[in-house]
Amino acid sequence: MQLCKLTHSDLAPCVDLYIDVFSRPPWNDVYESRNQVVQFFQNHLNNNYFIGFVLKHKQEIIALCLGSKKPWINGLEYYIDELCLKSSLHRQGIGSHFLSLIESSIKSEGLNAIILNTHKNHPAYHFYIKNHFFPFNHLAILTKELSPIKT
Repeated sequence: MQLCKLTHSDLAPCVDLYIDVFSRPPWNDVYESRNQVVQFFQNHLNNNYFIGFVLKHKQEIIALCLGSKKPWINGLEYYIDELCLKSSLHRQGIGSHFLSLIESSIKSEGLNAIILNTHKNHPAYHFYIKNHFFPFNHLAILTKELSPIKT
């Protein structure tokens, strides 16, 4: 298996993997179109703080991570927005290996922490706890949806 930086040339297989993983339980995401997910990836790729990774096995992308550098008072952190592994490969240690490769890579780039959000009732929460992440029980995630501007 090989860790590579995610680039524009990885777009199509990453979109396919993302849709396949997140349209299954426990997420059951429904997308308006494939183009909606393509646009999501392109927005990440066009972010000047973007750092994404893919894990390849025999040239097939089996895992992906979308993230970005996040400035903080103590330096730059790595914010993981999305991380997924091909569904048939879960519970084999590959996700933990992928995460450790990402950690080594961002550490070598001078980033000093990894932060992320996940749902407490999904298996991903337990995956991250197993991989030495810990919850900030004193913090809450808040959101406010804004209506699109009509032109």
